[in-house]
Amino acid sequence: MGYSWYVINTMSSHEDKVRKLIERSKEKWDDGALIGQVKVPTHEVAELRGGKKRVVRKKLMPGYVFLELDVSDEIIRKIRSIPGVMGFVSTGNDPQVMSDDEMQSLFTEMGEVASEEKSAPRILFSEGETVKIIDGPFANFNGIVDEVNHEKGKVRVKVEIFGRSTPVELDYLQVGKG
Repeated sequence: MGYSWYVINTMSSHEDKVRKLIERSKEKWDDGALIGQVKVPTHEVAELRGGKKRVVRKKLMPGYVFLELDVSDEIIRKIRSIPGVMGFVSTGNDPQVMSDDEMQSLFTEMGEVASEEKSAPRILFSEGETVKIIDGPFANFNGIVDEVNHEKGKVRVKVEIFGRSTPVELDYLQVGKG
């Protein structure tokens, strides 16, 4: 039949445990060759903690593991019996097959597909937009975006200080939608 992508629902925060159990089990099972890739969709997110910028990995879809299978009734039964697996995402009794477009979109969001352009930041601002500064010395000030620098992840915001419009360069993470 060939490999197709399926989604299994797991207990909360057991995604990595289930992935490891499936990968170990497929080596032991006679029909383990029916299992291809096993993925927990994650992406990198920049956050501010203690005034410092950190890049952390976060789950795109908590509670779900994506599985490439050459499906059979026996392999479905074995996977359902793995601790932490709640079941397949399905319509009725049969697991739902993910389309190639859905998987391509997911892989792109995970950063696993090389694109010709550098991926765009998650928070986009446009010139002339009113924003609120949420971190730094100008926290709680409102301003208007004057310039956006996607390569550096910075925005220049005009903030009114003592009746004068003053440009301030800020990181994307220091600015929120106003």
